Amino acid sequence: MNEKIYKTMSGTGVSSLIVGIVVLVTGVTAGVMMIINGARLLRRKSEILI
Repeated sequence: MNEKIYKTMSGTGVSSLIVGIVVLVTGVTAGVMMIINGARLLRRKSEILI
């Protein structure tokens, strides 16, 4: 019985860790893309404004 609980807990822990890493990488990637796009917009601000 205890072994079954231990296996379930370790499986859940591993899957939570993987999901956390994926969310972290996705968040960092989205943040970098937003910074790059914002910098492009600021650089071309004079071309956009009439």
